[in-house]
Amino acid sequence: MDKQKINLRFGVITGIILLAAMTRLIPRPANFAPIGGMALFGAAYYSRRYWAFIIPIASMWISDVILNNTVYARYFDHFVWFYGGSLFTFAAFALIALFGMYALKRVRVYNLIAAALGASAIFFLVSNFGAWITMDAYPKTPGGLMACYAAGLPFLKGTVLGDLVYTGLLCGAFEYGMKRFPRLRLPEVSMNK
Repeated sequence: MDKQKINLRFGVITGIILLAAMTRLIPRPANFAPIGGMALFGAAYYSRRYWAFIIPIASMWISDVILNNTVYARYFDHFVWFYGGSLFTFAAFALIALFGMYALKRVRVYNLIAAALGASAIFFLVSNFGAWITMDAYPKTPGGLMACYAAGLPFLKGTVLGDLVYTGLLCGAFEYGMKRFPRLRLPEVSMNK
């Protein structure tokens, strides 16, 4: 019974993350994406920590492959499995998940808000650093790095809003689901032996 509960929980969490990743395929404001929300959600609810890295990153990669070869295909002259900055995006994702494991030991509204804001900062810093490293648009100097960060500032609003909304939606939906369907809860470990 406990194994069935854990498998059900794992399946629901994974399904929610896959669904969130696929929302990247619908039109939306710039940078309003589920990236931070997916990483934080996985970090908060997977009972095995490694799944908090594997499933969200794999989901992001799948949605990237679809986006880069359909919506953004005009920017590439061949089928794209990875783009220049993808390793930095995945590194940011992993750092957000690691951050979420500590920030969301208890899922509370104020923890979710703080974690979402932290996720936005991590993604902004790492992804723009990656853009600076991988693109020829900025000189490889401290001034070039600052220019890259300055150029990224207009997109930060969308990232923050996306992280707040998706973190709230994903975690809120799962918390509601656990109340409505107790089988989604982790089996309680007895401390009285």
